[in-house]
Amino acid sequence: MEKYHMNNRPNREIKNKVQINKLLHTGKYVTLALCKDNQPYIVTLSYGYDEATDSLYMHCADKGLKLDFIKENPNVCGTIIEDGGYIPGECGHWFKSLVFWGDISVLKEPEQKRKGMEIILRQLENDDEVIYKKINSDIRLYEQLVVLCLKISEIHGKSGR
Repeated sequence: MEKYHMNNRPNREIKNKVQINKLLHTGKYVTLALCKDNQPYIVTLSYGYDEATDSLYMHCADKGLKLDFIKENPNVCGTIIEDGGYIPGECGHWFKSLVFWGDISVLKEPEQKRKGMEIILRQLENDDEVIYKKINSDIRLYEQLVVLCLKISEIHGKSGR
């Protein structure tokens, strides 16, 4: 499928991988577009980014619409936005955004889930003690927890103002 993300504004493209990774590391929420039986569905989740594997980790309940869609079709498109707000008097908006494609999977092994949760918590939580307590919880917690891993295959960045 041909993608047109930067077709008409190449001067706004974020090409630098360091800048892209910074936005992935500082973002708090990702919006994912999913599709099943030709029906679209979007969902916004908190996440953590693992630069070593170029993957996003998210967690969710063990039942729900997003899991039904993921089981049917693991191909996703997503976006992360840093919103600087509307610029009064300029009819403009300051932002940075990423659009990416990839495959999402449900992790099965408790140790994989623990690693995913550590990545999520290190991105969202500032208190190391809280992180330590959560990631070192009883392994049975991870047997019940649903952790998703989205491996990014393509990514494009854009900025405004």
